[in-house]
Order: sequence, then structure tokens, then C-alpha cells
Amino acid sequence: MSEKRPHIAVVNDDTTFLRLMEELLRNEEGYEVSTCFVGSEGYEFVRQLQPDLVILDLIFGAAEEGWRTLDLLTLDPRTRRIPVIVCSAASHLLHHHSDYLEQFDVHVLSKPFDLDVLLAKVCSAIGDPREGRVSASLPPIDNPTPTE
Repeated sequence: MSEKRPHIAVVNDDTTFLRLMEELLRNEEGYEVSTCFVGSEGYEFVRQLQPDLVILDLIFGAAEEGWRTLDLLTLDPRTRRIPVIVCSAASHLLHHHSDYLEQFDVHVLSKPFDLDVLLAKVCSAIGDPREGRVSASLPPIDNPTPTE
């Protein structure tokens, strides 16, 4: 009988990013990966899926649909326990909302980011699928710095 692999939900409107996450996290690292391309469906996607971790973009097209998704995830008792890593190029917004992100223990990777840093955060959050464990803690929050 095989052990359950940690499951990651990736919510992002960039198909190239989604393919990269699938290649890296599923094919190279061994995680179970599910993707959602439509930001307005992100919350329901995660709520139904109940993954071990969410990697979430904040800006979908011109709308800040990711913020709405994040709000719903952190307010819903069914999804509040799921760790979230926000990956976004909107560093000015990340800095502006750093208190909010810290309050809900949301971790941040500003795009572009190093894949090794992403993997370290993922592994710390939910474990290494090759070790057959699921963890529940993330390393200290990286407070985003403004880019001016």
C-alpha cells in the first residue's frame, strides 16, 4: 500500500507558470498537483480539493481576484488550516499588505523567485513526498520589501 503524497493546489492564470509548477512539483519532486486557471474559481477549487498547500497568485488579469480568494480561504474554518504561499509580481501590494499576510501566516515569494527557495518553502510546509511525511509548519515569513 502506497502512502498519500502531499497535495498542492496551484491557482494562477498563467499557463506557463502552471506547467512549470506541474513539471517541478509533480514530475521532479513527487507531489500531487492540481491546478486552477480561473481566479474567480480559486476558493471553491481549494475548498472542494482540501489540499495540503495552496500556491496562489494575487492578480488575475486586471482584477485582484487572488486577494478575494485569500480572504475567503483565511476566513473559512474548512480552509483556514491550509498553508498558503503567495507567488506574485505585485511586490508593491505585498509590501502594503504585509501585516495582513503575517496575521494569517501567509508566506510570500515575489516573482521572479528562485525555484530552490520555492521548493524549500513547500518542503517545510508539507514535507518531502519521498520521505512520506506531511508537515504543518512553514519557516519564518519573508516580509516583502518595496521595490522603488
